[in-house]
Amino acid sequence: MTGVARTGGRATGGPIARRLPRVVVAVGVALLWHNVLLPRLNAGIRVRTVASAAFATGYARAFGTGVRWGRPARHPLATFGPPAVVVAGYGVALAVPALRARLAGFASRAPEVSRAEWVAVHIPLGTVYSEELIFRGTLDPLLDELAGPRLGLWLGATTFGLWHIAPARAAGDSVPASVLGTGSSGLLLGWLARRTGGILAPALLHLAVNGGGALAPALAAPHGHSPRT
Repeated sequence: MTGVARTGGRATGGPIARRLPRVVVAVGVALLWHNVLLPRLNAGIRVRTVASAAFATGYARAFGTGVRWGRPARHPLATFGPPAVVVAGYGVALAVPALRARLAGFASRAPEVSRAEWVAVHIPLGTVYSEELIFRGTLDPLLDELAGPRLGLWLGATTFGLWHIAPARAAGDSVPASVLGTGSSGLLLGWLARRTGGILAPALLHLAVNGGGALAPALAAPHGHSPRT
């Protein structure tokens, strides 16, 4: 009989049977929160940021075994290289007129707070802290224990893509394209976490992408035309 071990004369389920329910619940709770419960709050960005950070902290305590930051001294290139490339890419885009004009078209996509508050508070706390703690810090290790690092990487990235269904709908974006795009980014972020042994590397890349995506359009917009600076 496969997947069964005997302890004290009793048959007990194997590792997968013991871990699967916890992983299923962890995936379901994350998706339920972000795609159903958080949108139903119908709250402003400040409340959403606090709620997201609180949920992530509680989620990590409920399902995690401690956050690992990684070993940046052992993996400096993998830790600091990707965010540096992203920042340089935004710099190039701002320097090339055609790309700068395209960036300027996104300047109006900003929340109801100032851009400075958005970049300094809501992106680091409401997005980067929350998502990296939930996914790379908590869920990915659970998936790796269940299915191994290769399949765990793909499962985590798929869940990360599905996590973005409600935000895509709220923004009027294509849901399939958003799920595919964020799922693909989840592959890279998950690989970085596994490569460096913790969440610092994916968090830095995540912050560079989202923070740069908020700042670059404002810098590209004609003077006086960028909202809520």
